[in-house]
Amino acid sequence: MASGNEGSSSTSHRHTNRLAKERSPYLLQHAHNPVDWYPWGQDAFDKAKKEDKPIFLSVGYSTCHWCHVMERESFEDEEIGRLLSENFVCIKVDREERPDVDTVYMTFVQATSGGGGWPMNVWLTPDLHPFIGGTYFPPRDHGRRPGLKTVLTRIMDQWQNNRPTLESSGKRVLESLRKGTAINAHLTENPPLAPDVANRCLQQLVHSYEEEYGGFREAPKFPTPVNLMFLMSYWSVNRSTSEGAEALQMTLHTLRMMALGGIHDHVAQGFHRYSTDSSWHVPHFEKMLYDQAQLAVAYITAYQVSGEKFFADVARGILLYVSRDLSNKSGGFYSAEDADSVPASGGPEKREGAFCVWTASEVRELLPDIVERATGGATQADIFMHHYGIKEQGNVDLEQDPHGELQGQNVLIVRYSVELTAARFGISVDKANELLASARAKMAEVRKSRPRPHLDTKMLASWNGLMLSGYSRVGAVLGDKTLLERAVQAANFLKQHLWDAERQTILRSCYRGDQMEVIQT
Repeated sequence: MASGNEGSSSTSHRHTNRLAKERSPYLLQHAHNPVDWYPWGQDAFDKAKKEDKPIFLSVGYSTCHWCHVMERESFEDEEIGRLLSENFVCIKVDREERPDVDTVYMTFVQATSGGGGWPMNVWLTPDLHPFIGGTYFPPRDHGRRPGLKTVLTRIMDQWQNNRPTLESSGKRVLESLRKGTAINAHLTENPPLAPDVANRCLQQLVHSYEEEYGGFREAPKFPTPVNLMFLMSYWSVNRSTSEGAEALQMTLHTLRMMALGGIHDHVAQGFHRYSTDSSWHVPHFEKMLYDQAQLAVAYITAYQVSGEKFFADVARGILLYVSRDLSNKSGGFYSAEDADSVPASGGPEKREGAFCVWTASEVRELLPDIVERATGGATQADIFMHHYGIKEQGNVDLEQDPHGELQGQNVLIVRYSVELTAARFGISVDKANELLASARAKMAEVRKSRPRPHLDTKMLASWNGLMLSGYSRVGAVLGDKTLLERAVQAANFLKQHLWDAERQTILRSCYRGDQMEVIQT
């Protein structure tokens, strides 16, 4: 599985391709595949035209769980590597470095397959027109799902024997997309009024809202802070109406259920990327900087609107996580933490969530003390396990664990209010809060001894800007000078490392060098 061998010597690897010269952590993860990878650029385009070969474009990012799965299963496979290298011009793209490329071809994939995501794999003509695309492919046929080897051999056959049909099918999709996205403006027509547009957006969100746990679809379920900010803005100008009240209720319920769920890291703070189920319980465990930035603003706005300290605490916790785990000493912010890591028990294979999950026995061993005057001689572990839904056999259902990586493990999720937990064990609410906080601190210390997930140390101007805004907003609302000073530090970083004064432009990215210095390329 990919581990981001930045800076490692090619002499220790059987294969080394030209991605070894790149700075992107994602491209470096593929530098030793048995695939003749090219970065996105003219060299690859010229090769495709000269040899009249189709292009295999694979797009992902370094902390993407399914990208790792496909690399391990397919791109490290010698047979598949030969098929790709001999019959296609293979290009790897980091979507975070080239969101423009990602957006163009993701639009095609979504239009032709009805869905999207990463890894994204698209086959192109030498002039970069897509004709087939998809996301994750297993290496070989699995049930009714064709494997990558089958797809490659079929495309090779069609390219040789039925190329006009192959190319024309892609052109028809592109033409349909152009027509579907065209904006027809008529000078005699006025654009819709802003309130009408806002009401239509509200109705769309009401229609997709999931009432029990919040959010706007069943599963997988993403935080979508943009939707939540819109709903709070809608409430601010419609607070006397039933529609405004509904907008606010949807927002606060969603934010509360997310914060109580397993998508929220109760030990180390911050939010994972999305939930695989409707109850926000079992996440994909990567943590993205842009999620932290936008959610910090959403939670502090919810605090301003509602006055509930709960939301302010969540916002502050997000920034604590970013300051501790996603910050460069220069003031910049790193892009993400991976979902996968080596289990503390050892072994060569990384597993999703290994850094974050717990067995019941681990918790009992860590929190053995009997709590004075608690019902039934309960231990700190008993109270913690009750509150966070920890089960002896693990609390992850099979459908949320397709690879069996979380078998017997527990993802922390708040199952009861502190008041109910305190009542269950016959202790005061203050005592329950004290015990739960103490347990989380002990678990955080244990986490420090576990192998950490890969850290994507790429620093993006746009995401750093979002994070700067998060620190500014939360710091201003809470009157926290330390948070405001961190925002200033981030602004100075952007000016020093990502602002081209001569051209008066902002650069997209910079990287952490081998000596922890900030470098461009």
